[in-house]
Amino acid sequence: MARNAVQLQKGLSEAEFDRLYGTEEQCRAVVIKLRWRDGFSCPICGGTTYSEVKTRDLFQCSTCRRQTSPIAGTIFASTKLPLRTWFRAMYHLTQSKQGISSIELGRRLGVRQTTAWMLKHKIQQAMMERDGRKRLKGRVEIDDAVLGGERSGGKRGRGAPGKTPFVAAVETTDDGKPARLKLRRVAGFTGQAISRFALNSLDPSCTVVSDGLACFHRVTDAGCQHQPTLTGSGPAAVRNPAFKWVNTALGNIKSAINGTYRAISTKHVPRYLAEFEYRFNRRYDLASMIPRLGYAIVTAPPMPYRLLKLAETYG
Repeated sequence: MARNAVQLQKGLSEAEFDRLYGTEEQCRAVVIKLRWRDGFSCPICGGTTYSEVKTRDLFQCSTCRRQTSPIAGTIFASTKLPLRTWFRAMYHLTQSKQGISSIELGRRLGVRQTTAWMLKHKIQQAMMERDGRKRLKGRVEIDDAVLGGERSGGKRGRGAPGKTPFVAAVETTDDGKPARLKLRRVAGFTGQAISRFALNSLDPSCTVVSDGLACFHRVTDAGCQHQPTLTGSGPAAVRNPAFKWVNTALGNIKSAINGTYRAISTKHVPRYLAEFEYRFNRRYDLASMIPRLGYAIVTAPPMPYRLLKLAETYG
């Protein structure tokens, strides 16, 4: 049997992580480099010359005299935690295929569960912001799925209470390999919801392969070609080779969520899906995920805790 190069790649060891990001000074230097890749630029006047107010960890523009922090206007904004704690949280979220619960993350970081939850969700928010506007191209496998435990009595299946519907789509290469993944919660499996998903997530060049669920024909609203396939139901439908990669992705996602988390609030499902999507789309180079995620964090807008708790997002 051929070895899976993705699963067996070296990744970023804890020793190497400590060498690169083990001190507060190292983490701060990385943040500054990622935020100002071409050198300091004042957010007010665009000036490039500055002086450092070292006692307050600020940069002062030499032109307009405005003082700014390297973390101002980013997901890091207003944090009271050391940056090295943030970077260690980023390490655990990117290097673990199955994800990590806020309880376990808190234990590893030495912080309270509520603090770990905040860290995790802010990082997930940056992941969601980073991939939110990227569209799939070429051949795309698409399928419907739900998250949530079964409830005794009442309706079963797609419309059952307590379940969160979402759509999974996998872009495949010319030689039939999975390239990129999109996971989006939807209001329901309706034509309107699928149309909105397609307009936001699919390039008009796409050829979309789906099962016979009627709502999927609305991918044509985004200019995509649609190739429905009647699969029937049961195990045979899951094994249909036309949907090999989307079914594999869904199986991995559900196994990871069921194995790692006791429960996920419906309103926070988009961030958990964004975390799996982010890792999948960068799975060929685990070691580079920290700087790439760092860039996503310094370019994403701030997300105050009160908004983090309330946020509702649909695809």
